[in-house]
Amino acid sequence: MEKLTFCFCCIFLLPLMTQAANAQAVEQSEPAIATAQVQDNTFANSIGMEFVLIQAGQFSHSWVSKNDLGEMVQHQRMVTISKPFYLGKYEVTQEQWEAVMGSGSNPSNNKGRTNPVEQVSWDDVQKFIQKLNEKDGDKKYRLPTEAEWEYAARAGGETEWFFGSDRGQLSQYAWFEGNSQGTTHPVGEKKPNPWGLHDVYGNVWEWVQDYWREEFQIETVTDPTGPSSGSSRVIRGGSLSRSAEGCRSAKRERDTSGYRDDEIGFRLALSLGQ
Repeated sequence: MEKLTFCFCCIFLLPLMTQAANAQAVEQSEPAIATAQVQDNTFANSIGMEFVLIQAGQFSHSWVSKNDLGEMVQHQRMVTISKPFYLGKYEVTQEQWEAVMGSGSNPSNNKGRTNPVEQVSWDDVQKFIQKLNEKDGDKKYRLPTEAEWEYAARAGGETEWFFGSDRGQLSQYAWFEGNSQGTTHPVGEKKPNPWGLHDVYGNVWEWVQDYWREEFQIETVTDPTGPSSGSSRVIRGGSLSRSAEGCRSAKRERDTSGYRDDEIGFRLALSLGQ
C-alpha cells in the first residue's frame, strides 16, 4: 500500500511540477519592457516615468467644417487602433526633462519639479526622445499619434469629455481656466480617466506626432497617422487657460514644430514589445 500511495502522489505532482517549470521558462524568455517594475498593465522606466497599457479598440471621431454655404456641418468616422501600446500616465515633468537633457536644462516658465515641462517645441521633444531612447537602450519612445491620443483620452466614451457632458465635473479632472489661477500644477493631482491617465485635459497642451490636417475623409480608418508633410503639428487636450469647451476630447489645435509656449508640453508613447 505504501508503494501504491507513493505512485499516486507522483502521478498527481508531476503535471504540477511540469506546469510550474514551463511557466518559469516562459517568464524568463519574455523580454523586459522597462528597467523597473511591471504591475497591473503599468510600468515605470529608468527615470521613473510611468506608463499605462492601452488595449486596441475603436472610437468615433467627430469634427465640424463649413460647407459651401458657410454652414457648420458635423462629420463622423470610425477609427480603429489595431495594436495595444503604452502611454504616459502623466505629462512629462520638469524633473524628468532634466534627468534626460541635463541639469539646468529646464526651459519652463512655471517652475516646479513635478509640474509638466513646457516651453518645449515639437522639435525639442524629438531631441528628448532621441536621448531617452539612447539612455534606455532598445526602448523606442515616441509621441502618440493624434488618433492614439484621442482614443486613450476618451477611454471608451463618446461624449464631450470622458466623464460625460456635464462641464461642471471638469474641475475634478483638469486644471483649466476655471481653477488653474493662471499657472500649471503638479501632474496627477486631479482624478484620472477610466484608463488611468491623468491631466489629459488642461494643465498643458500636448504635442502629438501628426502633421495638421484641417479636413478628414469620411470613412472607417485603421491607425491613421495624418499627412506625410505640412507646416504645423497637432496639439491636443487644452490647457490651463482654456474654457471647459476648449478642453474637450475632440478639441484640436496646431503650431509650427519650432514653436514654444508655456502652455504646451507632452506625454510619451511606447509601442508594445519595443
